[in-house]
Order: sequence, then C-alpha cells, then structure tokens
Amino acid sequence: MIQISAYLTFDGNCREAMSFYRECLGGDLSFRTVAEAEGAAVLPEPFREAVVQATLVSGELVLTGSDMVGEEGLIKGNAVSLLLHCRGEKETRDCYRKLSAGGVACHPLQDTISGGLFGVLTDKYGHHWLLTCNHIYPKK
Repeated sequence: MIQISAYLTFDGNCREAMSFYRECLGGDLSFRTVAEAEGAAVLPEPFREAVVQATLVSGELVLTGSDMVGEEGLIKGNAVSLLLHCRGEKETRDCYRKLSAGGVACHPLQDTISGGLFGVLTDKYGHHWLLTCNHIYPKK
C-alpha cells in the first residue's frame, strides 16, 4: 500500500524543531547530519551540523525533516498542513496544547457536529497543524 508521510523543511533549526515534536508527540527520533557524509571534514563547521534527515516515528506517525533547502531558499506558506488524527479527546487536547506552545492557536479545539473535536494551530516553527478526533468511533 502507498503511504504518505509529512516531510518538513527547516532553515537551520531542524534538530530543535524535531526534538520539540518528539516532546509533543512521543516516539523515537533519529538524525543524520552533513558531518556524517564522506568528505564533510572540508566543509565549514556550521554547515556540517546541518541535518540531512531527521525521522520521528511514534506508532503509525512518521514525521521527517531536513535543513537541506534548494537554491530558492525556504518559502513558508499555507499550501500544506499536517493533519493529526488523535485517538481520543485527552490525546487531542494534550497534543494541541503542546504543539501550540509558542505558536498561534488559529482555531481553538471545538466540538464537531459528528461528535468529535477539531482545532487548527500554527506551531512556533511556522508549520500549520489540523488536529482532530472523533468520539463516535471506538478508542484504540
């Protein structure tokens, strides 16, 4: 089966941001840096610390990030959002509180007509999140 995972690009703060997401969402986090690449010793020190790939795995959640950005530079916008399906009300409220810390709570969590919760936030790294859970489905 084809699976889509979120891949986030950062402007030099990938390690900080992905560590923040691990605090919010739990899971195992790994990093690969430029320093690990062959020939990296000749590069300036700040560039060697750049994250080529960070991967956070928490249950079925896979979140990947990188400091590597093309020549156009990092362009942030609202064309892509991260939709986080939570297992219940407590988890939804907890994730919303943690992810919105230092960011903007665009749409506070509210009950939906289908019996769930829905809220929108932009985290302190400028990434847009939609959080949802549905109370009418059995909790896993």
